[in-house]
Amino acid sequence: MISGAMGLGVGLISCLFYYCMQYVVDYRKGHPGILFGLPLAGLAIVFMYEKAGRGNDRGTNTVLAAIRTEDEIPVSVAPLIFVSTVITHLFGGSSGREGAALQLGGSIGSWFGRLLHMDRKDINIIIMCGMSAAFSALFGTPMAAAIFSMEVVSVGIMYYAALVPCVFSALIAQGVAKFLQIAPERFKILEVPQMALLPAVKIVALAALCGGISVVFCILLHKAAEKGREWFPNPYLRIIAASIMIIVPTLLIGSRDYLGAGMEVIERSIEGHVKPEAFVMKMLFTAVTLSAGFKGGEIVPSFFVGATFGCLAGQLLGISPSLCAAVGMVAVFCGVTNSPITSLLIAFELFGFEGAQYFLLAVAVSYMLSGYYGLYQSQKIVYSKYKTEYLDRLTRK
Repeated sequence: MISGAMGLGVGLISCLFYYCMQYVVDYRKGHPGILFGLPLAGLAIVFMYEKAGRGNDRGTNTVLAAIRTEDEIPVSVAPLIFVSTVITHLFGGSSGREGAALQLGGSIGSWFGRLLHMDRKDINIIIMCGMSAAFSALFGTPMAAAIFSMEVVSVGIMYYAALVPCVFSALIAQGVAKFLQIAPERFKILEVPQMALLPAVKIVALAALCGGISVVFCILLHKAAEKGREWFPNPYLRIIAASIMIIVPTLLIGSRDYLGAGMEVIERSIEGHVKPEAFVMKMLFTAVTLSAGFKGGEIVPSFFVGATFGCLAGQLLGISPSLCAAVGMVAVFCGVTNSPITSLLIAFELFGFEGAQYFLLAVAVSYMLSGYYGLYQSQKIVYSKYKTEYLDRLTRK
């Protein structure tokens, strides 16, 4: 019953978040001059977090750490991440929304568990239910959403005690989204070559490159945050500087492709169309945006990077760019989250089972070659990726 209530409640709030995001994105596209308000938007976000006592906010890391420890997720996280992500996307910050959804769902779950005076272990499960519900409602992938919250916390183990509650929450949240006419994300791969040695070798090569790209992306995000704090200790100056670093390049290149989440670019990549520099530009724009204090998520940007790089690699390798965009999207996601089971499930839900063997190859190779890097510094590597060895260490920066 509690997991069902989480699916219903978080599903409704996530749908409100979805429609708010759709509105502000459409408004930004119709009013391109709003980009010049990005510095003021940044100042407002910093002010909100400072006033709420969340000046050192750790984002999704706060939620992941709370599942493994006795730490509480402040109830203020939910309204803060909701409003600040909407503001970020309205004015053109380069970030996603699913990472914000994890914080939204996790915060509500933590608050609900405390409201019912549940013990700490049960609260951890409710936090995972909230994460699954929010992810499922926004992206329309209940299988991946149910597993992701159990898999992402600790690499090498799964929190199976949360399986049934997370499944219920994810499915109910998806039902809420469907009732409120939110269509799930789905893509059509234009061409899938028959499984054979040569295309398999090319996909393995692509997956290896995606593993490397995921490492670069993680390092870039972490180093950008470190350097931002070092160069601009004052958070208000930091976010103004970052705003300028987003506005000026956008005007110079004459493209708005790298603002917001970039779902349109992902769709074009799966259709076989890509700018060669797109994956690099998105990594840079996202690193500047998130390191400065703007809010959102890293998951859709990782899809963007993977899809654009995969499409480009497919053209160079002489294999379906559409398939390679899909494979790259899933492989980079796997590399940055260290979540191979979720990656497979999200591939099947987004693209169907055509090309399943290629997805399996890509996920396995990317997971192995991405090493112990990850988006989330609170994620623990419990067991080695390469041997039956207990590690119990945090991901690398």
